[in-house]
Amino acid sequence: MAIQRGDAVEDAGRWPGAGVDRLKADSVGLPGVVFMAVATAAPITAMTGNLPIVIGQGNGAGAPAAYVFATLVLTVFSVGYVAMARHITAAGAFYGYISHGLGRVLGMASGLLALLAYIVFEAAVVGFFAYALRGLVAAQLGVELPWGWYAALGLLVIAVMAWFDLHLTARVLGVALVLEVTVLGAVALAVLFTGGGPDGIVGESLDPLNAFRGVDGTGTGGAGLGLFFAFCSWVGFESTAMYGEESRDPKRVVPRATLISVVGVGVFYVLVSWMIVSGNGVRRAVDVANGLVPGKGGNSLFFDPLGAHLGGWAVTVFQWLVVSGSFACAMAFHQCAARYLYAIGREGFIHPALGRTHPRHGSPHVASLVQSVIAAALVAGFLAAGMDPYAHLYTLLALLGTMAILIVQTLCSFAVVGWFHVQGRHPGTRHWFRTLVAPLAGGVAMAGVVALLVVNKDAAAGAAAGTLLFRLIPYLVIGTFLGGIGLALWMRARRPDRYARMGRIVLEDAAERSEEAAPVGT
Repeated sequence: MAIQRGDAVEDAGRWPGAGVDRLKADSVGLPGVVFMAVATAAPITAMTGNLPIVIGQGNGAGAPAAYVFATLVLTVFSVGYVAMARHITAAGAFYGYISHGLGRVLGMASGLLALLAYIVFEAAVVGFFAYALRGLVAAQLGVELPWGWYAALGLLVIAVMAWFDLHLTARVLGVALVLEVTVLGAVALAVLFTGGGPDGIVGESLDPLNAFRGVDGTGTGGAGLGLFFAFCSWVGFESTAMYGEESRDPKRVVPRATLISVVGVGVFYVLVSWMIVSGNGVRRAVDVANGLVPGKGGNSLFFDPLGAHLGGWAVTVFQWLVVSGSFACAMAFHQCAARYLYAIGREGFIHPALGRTHPRHGSPHVASLVQSVIAAALVAGFLAAGMDPYAHLYTLLALLGTMAILIVQTLCSFAVVGWFHVQGRHPGTRHWFRTLVAPLAGGVAMAGVVALLVVNKDAAAGAAAGTLLFRLIPYLVIGTFLGGIGLALWMRARRPDRYARMGRIVLEDAAERSEEAAPVGT
């Protein structure tokens, strides 16, 4: 049964004979999906937020080597991920993949864990947005307002934009992404073409062994912290698969967008981190990152070479782009969370209303509204508790989300092996490297990153390490996962019709169903 693609109203309608709504097809092409994924990774936010930690407390001058290693590992992970994406197209991405590869029970547990991650990521990045905008407005315009007003502004604009189809969001994110990549690329190229800073172009920064050395030659503890924050800089790249249902020719768009996002972002991060170390000089870069230079903070790693090569106006533009980049990141995470809520609701879990699409725009408007309410409640809770938008809201929720999504990525790697080799699906796609060795290596490496997070969680949390929420993070992750297992087992025993649909609503032209699965709509 082929899916007909018509005008906006028809695209937003129900699947013929399936009894479920679907998202608006043909909303975005390859550039739009790439923009969405890279905006979720948020290059300017990742660089200004993570690179100072990687340099100051992690790998020191070897920070670029940490990004090289992370690029290689994530590229290997993506090989198996895109192999599965060529056959399964669903708004639930990880939820659908793991349901097919490892079974519905682990699929539901992983789906709820991914949902938890994307829900809290929006609120976390809104906290960073409010923190950055409040400081910038106070410094440049002389207006002092509580951070809650800026957070409310960000949440409101995101909610309004998400009501419409994905095309609008993709355009806005595209503009924001081009601007932030342009300014980061400009400072990197300026340093490169002028021969670097006091130490010239620091070639040893790219020595692969430096990925496993701590700052100033210290042990592996610092290197572990640096590697963790390097991997964190990509969180969100996997969202390409969520937009398959709304993209043109998803079997081609999703795999290509994933590899472009991972490799492209990786090369960019390596170049920027290398030039930031070179532009500041090895010793000064570490001192500035650690706040040991009077009047200098972590962002001075970027401000100083930017101002020296392009002038003070470029520093001002950069500061505003940090704000717009964090807003774009929060909006992209909102879209991810809404699609997970939509995917689970469409299959009859939580509440079926979550699986409805807008009659005109084809957007998951109910799920999007619910996500806006949840994000607002999280922000309001931190505001009522008198917590800081950066040190507490951003840091704690980002750690919670990162732990959850890394576990799901690990399971997704093993799901590829389970689907192609244990279940024997698609012999034509099955390959000893692409669907076996690469996913196994990626899964083991991802498990290693989870271990790095556990070992370094106190250092990663900073001032927030003493809070109750920080101590509860592992239990929230474990509890959500076990809750998903319990829900799936209950459904299998009491609601076998719904259990049969778990993780199985996919685009008809890419449908993959286990032999025991009931037809969609039963």
